[in-house]
Amino acid sequence: MSRIAVLVPGKIHERVLTRLRESFDVIEADPVALDAEAAGRIRGVAVSGTFNATAIDSLPNVELISSFGVGYDGVNAKHAATKGVIVTNTPDVLNDEVADTAIGLLLNTIRELPRAENWLRAGNWKPGQNYPLSRFSLKGRHVGIYGLGRIGQEIAKRLEPFKVKISYHTRTRHADAPYGYYPSLKDLAEAVDTLISIVPRTPQTHKTINADILSALGPDGVFINVGRGWTVDEDAIAAALKSGTIGAAGLDVFYDEPNVPASLLDLPNAVLLPHLASGSVPTRNAMADLVVDNLIGWFRNGKPLTPVPETPVKA
Repeated sequence: MSRIAVLVPGKIHERVLTRLRESFDVIEADPVALDAEAAGRIRGVAVSGTFNATAIDSLPNVELISSFGVGYDGVNAKHAATKGVIVTNTPDVLNDEVADTAIGLLLNTIRELPRAENWLRAGNWKPGQNYPLSRFSLKGRHVGIYGLGRIGQEIAKRLEPFKVKISYHTRTRHADAPYGYYPSLKDLAEAVDTLISIVPRTPQTHKTINADILSALGPDGVFINVGRGWTVDEDAIAAALKSGTIGAAGLDVFYDEPNVPASLLDLPNAVLLPHLASGSVPTRNAMADLVVDNLIGWFRNGKPLTPVPETPVKA
């Protein structure tokens, strides 16, 4: 393949850079800072994070923007589509890892496993002195999944062996899903005692987990978020945890990462993770490979592997 120029506008997985350099001329720069000649050379972009309309408009010959991650809300895909620019993401290769993390976070939150380990490490386990019994158990729970997309379905499959009841809410009902469906998030929260959020960042999901929903979940309720921090009103969840409106929460994502509110850090009934649901070496390597393979697929064969729905070219 001829040495097509691909822009990397910021920090990205090192494997992306290594593999890109095997097939492309890689330019690491801010797109709006490029001179006209350099900007005109760019035909592809590999990005982890934000790539807005201004960035897209600054590259007159760009054909494909390959985004690292299943969520691509930082890339203005609709604007790209109006200019005939393809946007791709990295779905499926991280489904299992995120679903596994969701289950682990749920168990840690309900059974207080991180707190129990810290208690042991602090030297508190002595004859006649045991860690207090956990208030909650997963046994007999009714788990609601907010968002039954590909990852949500994997979470549901992993929950089945735990013999819990499973229900869900999405914008449209899945005809083949063997779980109870609730037409609104409020209906779901009122029916379940455990709520797992795995919805993407969209205008419709902004702070949908609010005081009203948390109140509906109730004092024995457990909330888990492995989707987007955008979905949660963090003031409301901190207040709900502190007051006992809900029992506990496990959060892997936050509204303004990497800034985590002190009101959450101080709570003993919150398990907090640094957005690592897909954070294993094998999974991140697979994501990196898909970023590069989308670019190679387009420029070698005219076929992107995983274009997003808004894109003008389908797989």
